[in-house]
Amino acid sequence: MNHKSLFSKGVVLALILCMGISCKKNNPLAKENIDYFELVSPEFNGDTAMETTAFVEQYWRVAGNTGFNATVYRIQEKLEASGYVQEDTASPEDRLTYRIEKRAMKHPTWEPVDARLSIVGMDTPLLEYATNRNMIYLNAASTPEGGVTAEVVYIKDLKELSIKNVKGKIVFAEMSPYRLFTPAIEKGGALGLLTYNNPAYLQPEKNTTSIQFRGIPMKEETKAWGMALSYAAKEKLKTALSQGKVEVYAMVQTKIYPSEELTIIANVRGSELPKESLVLSAHIQEPGANDNATGVGTQLEMAMLTAKFLKEGKLSAKRTLTFLWGDEIISTRRYIEEKEKRTAAINWGISLDMVGENTSVTGGSFLIEKMPDPSAIWTRGNDKHSEWGGEVMKIEDMKPHYLNDFIINIFEEQGRRANWQVHTNPFEGGSDHTPFLDADIPGLLLWHFTDQFYHTDNDRIDKVSQETMKNVGTAALVSVYTLINADVDTGRQLIQNTLNAATERLNTEFLLSEAAVAKGATLENEILILKTWGDWYLKSLSSITDIAPTDEGLKQEISESELGIKELTISLVEQL
Repeated sequence: MNHKSLFSKGVVLALILCMGISCKKNNPLAKENIDYFELVSPEFNGDTAMETTAFVEQYWRVAGNTGFNATVYRIQEKLEASGYVQEDTASPEDRLTYRIEKRAMKHPTWEPVDARLSIVGMDTPLLEYATNRNMIYLNAASTPEGGVTAEVVYIKDLKELSIKNVKGKIVFAEMSPYRLFTPAIEKGGALGLLTYNNPAYLQPEKNTTSIQFRGIPMKEETKAWGMALSYAAKEKLKTALSQGKVEVYAMVQTKIYPSEELTIIANVRGSELPKESLVLSAHIQEPGANDNATGVGTQLEMAMLTAKFLKEGKLSAKRTLTFLWGDEIISTRRYIEEKEKRTAAINWGISLDMVGENTSVTGGSFLIEKMPDPSAIWTRGNDKHSEWGGEVMKIEDMKPHYLNDFIINIFEEQGRRANWQVHTNPFEGGSDHTPFLDADIPGLLLWHFTDQFYHTDNDRIDKVSQETMKNVGTAALVSVYTLINADVDTGRQLIQNTLNAATERLNTEFLLSEAAVAKGATLENEILILKTWGDWYLKSLSSITDIAPTDEGLKQEISESELGIKELTISLVEQL
């Protein structure tokens, strides 16, 4: 049987299924969200997001250091100007509040000051901090005052350290400095390290001056220092070494000092269901503009606009809305775990990380990283991982929920309105959505990838798009407002949205499985894929009860929808 005839049968089944439970083929959430789009779109202009991004990206930010803390206090200033009141002075009537949590740090904080690397005998330096601020390893100590001059020893792999004397010399290798640290510094007695290991997705032969930041352990007893090299600097140094003995002059200045860790949390208290909440998280630390000054700035404009709409009576907020800025993953996980410090349970979590890219410059794409669904087990068809990559997951790792298709629906609507491309990727992890998922809270990531400037010192304000932040911020606010004000009608629309997505996905997976079997794949495995997707959507439909847990009518509609998904899955399996 050919693909076309099978697809036609699948569509017929889908239409029958939709007719049975009043499925709408248009955007089922459009009517509910149209007012939110009309509210947010004219007001979210991206000015605050862009101004904040420009402020934040000036600094190399690590928890406790100057730039990190300056960012927190900048957010505080803007929140207060928008009407948020400090929690400890707020009255019971104040719905807009914030707090800054301060914690002693177990380890000192760190920040770079200056650096220079030159080959002795050459007039032009290899690297200077003014143009390559990622050249200093995170956690590196300073060189002795005035810098050091020493011979460079190149090693191809760690085995060479057992046969080469590196004591009092500078070790150069094309690998991670963490791998090199113990054998070269602690055991070998090297003065310092020079390394290069920019991944291919950074296009290093094109972006020859880029340095992706690297780090070493912070150990007081070693006072170790080192520098990461750009492709151009690496090539010059290797060329010099090929001609004989090479000495370099290296100067590193950093600050390592005791500090405190700050997290700033703003709350919009719900008017009807204040003990339910949605949490937005944007991490402050990182050295770049897109990563993650754009997340900080976009989320701040979202918080300020929410206050404005609330005060003007244009927005109701039945559930509590929380905005969190802090140290990536650490602050979000702590907020989730420290239940005694919050009054609301967390219903949903959304991470804003790298949300402002000018994709025509970075080469990236806006992505919604989905909660774990079967595309993270069987990545095929239009699904694909970013170049960040992801491990193959297991069926027991799945997190079925309506949030995936709900967010995709809203963002695709913004894409149509703004002629903006929206894509998705299977779950990969690594940002502030993971603590939500670890705690069995629905959570996903808004981000961009692939980015040829990711984690490099070329991730600067010229790679940022105000229009992109406007698109992300607008769609995110529409999504947020829909969820915090969701009621039974919203639940019914979510049923339709989830059902539409399930029907499309099951038919797509059927065609992929039919083609796979024709190429020699086992029928058993392809049936497992279809059944797993069917089960994922059954459970996603069931999750809609969290909108109105006591409404029997909504439960009945969910049950009817589940029967339809079961029938479609069985029918497609039988055809296969």
